[in-house]
Amino acid sequence: MRTCKTEQRLRILITFFLICSVTLGLVGRLSYLMLARAEHYGEKAKEIQQRERTIKAERGAIYDRNGILIAGNKPVSTISVIYNQLEDKERVIQVLSEKLGLDEALVRKRVEKKSSREKIKSNVEKNISDQIREMNLAGVVIDEDYKRYYPYQKLASKVIGFAGGDNQGIIGLEVSYDKNLAGQNGCILTTTNARGIEIEGKTEERIEPIAGDNLYCSLDINLQQFAAQAAKKVMKAKKANNVRIIMMNPKNGEIYAMVNEPEFNLNKPYELKGKDGISEKKKQDLLNQMWRNTCISDTYEPGSTFKVITATSALEAGVVKKTDTFHCPGYKVVEDRRIRCHKTTGHGTETFVQGVQNSCNPVFIEVGARLGTDRFYQYIKKLGILDKTGVDVPGEAVAIMHQKKNVGAVELATMSFGQSFQLSPLRLLTSVSAVINGGSLVTPHFGVKLESADKTIVKKLTYSKKDGVVSKETSEEMKVILESVVSEGSGKKAAVTGYRVGAKTGTSEKLPRSSKKYIASTLGFAPADDPKVIAVVLIDEPQGIYYGGQVAAPVISELLTNALPYLK
Repeated sequence: MRTCKTEQRLRILITFFLICSVTLGLVGRLSYLMLARAEHYGEKAKEIQQRERTIKAERGAIYDRNGILIAGNKPVSTISVIYNQLEDKERVIQVLSEKLGLDEALVRKRVEKKSSREKIKSNVEKNISDQIREMNLAGVVIDEDYKRYYPYQKLASKVIGFAGGDNQGIIGLEVSYDKNLAGQNGCILTTTNARGIEIEGKTEERIEPIAGDNLYCSLDINLQQFAAQAAKKVMKAKKANNVRIIMMNPKNGEIYAMVNEPEFNLNKPYELKGKDGISEKKKQDLLNQMWRNTCISDTYEPGSTFKVITATSALEAGVVKKTDTFHCPGYKVVEDRRIRCHKTTGHGTETFVQGVQNSCNPVFIEVGARLGTDRFYQYIKKLGILDKTGVDVPGEAVAIMHQKKNVGAVELATMSFGQSFQLSPLRLLTSVSAVINGGSLVTPHFGVKLESADKTIVKKLTYSKKDGVVSKETSEEMKVILESVVSEGSGKKAAVTGYRVGAKTGTSEKLPRSSKKYIASTLGFAPADDPKVIAVVLIDEPQGIYYGGQVAAPVISELLTNALPYLK
């Protein structure tokens, strides 16, 4: 009997201790949740009780050097529905499908989806969204938004680039300066009940968006239009594949114009005419090709325009003087190769300066041999040929060169007059700028300054410059020589009445050589004694006459004829 009572007391005692332990554990856990984790669970509760709606930040505008708008915004709306707030679903489906031009089945699927918020369509024109707003449809939400707008449509399309549906930069300046242009989105926090329905009378929490910075760039819309018109004209006349033009200030690297004809419409960047029914992969490949800025992303054999670099290197190294004489019988034999001059009958005896004027290959083969491989590479490296320019748009290509250890006499000979390697048009233009500006290797660029939306903060953009890559003496000599190419040599058609112009023409044969397809080019600058603008023109596969001095030099003349008075 006593044993049973003892066991009973023991069970009661154990039960008591278990209850105390559980109670203490619950109290401890509750204290931990209420004190240590209060902030965390407060946020969780807030998430359940509040619906967040994004307020899009206005993207910063892009202006040309004169303050002309080239990329801006226009107001649009995003139309959404909140399922739990819908009162007349059929009416909503009917109105939204009609007003937004959407298939009724698609709208029905989205309206009937049981989600806290379902987007029906974005980038809706403001006049349409205003009509829907006036109907006061319960459960339909209209949020203000912005859509990128390009007033000049195709002009400088591959430089400016465009922003996608989410207002994020895709190509060109829009992606290079995306962090500056994008701004910071705001939001609206609305209190809801457990079913997700907004509670009437509760005030909204609003965090205002911060607009993006405005970008002022070096492009000049007037010069860009001059260049685009010249490109279209010569492309049509010569039935060429494409035409590329760059105009730049050789002293500071500011790019005034960059044309990649044909261009595309920035307001319709995904439009491919006559390409219906193609696969998504093929479509994307065609779009990438259409968007490609070939002035910086594609390389080509520069041909005789590169002779400016060879001549500069030879003068700088002291292996040639302007009065040195050479003989051109129409060809030059290098090892087992017979390399011809464009004038097959030969130029006969000529000075170094006449060799440049005549664009004589045998002269430059001998000059290249005098330099030798080591010095040739030393000087092209100093002039930046082996490096990217550092331009502030994406996709820049690097030069495709022989490794120095693989360069023999034949390779050195062909490189000396601009064959057997490739570089981008912008790379050549930038290196030649150093030749004519007194020896400073500048960074070509578009960005000039950033300005806050309220215009209170202005940040001037700066770029690196390397002085002394060419001596001032060599620079002066080269300006005189290149001016004589226009006054006495192969660049006569680049002349501009009333101005001193320097130029170098080029004609490069595309690979494979058997295709007999060419790129005609000319590089020119003015005024020759104190250059303010330098330009390069490339015409891809011109039909009929294809020599740079005949078809590209007149384009340089046209560009400078318009640009020089305009730039005063």
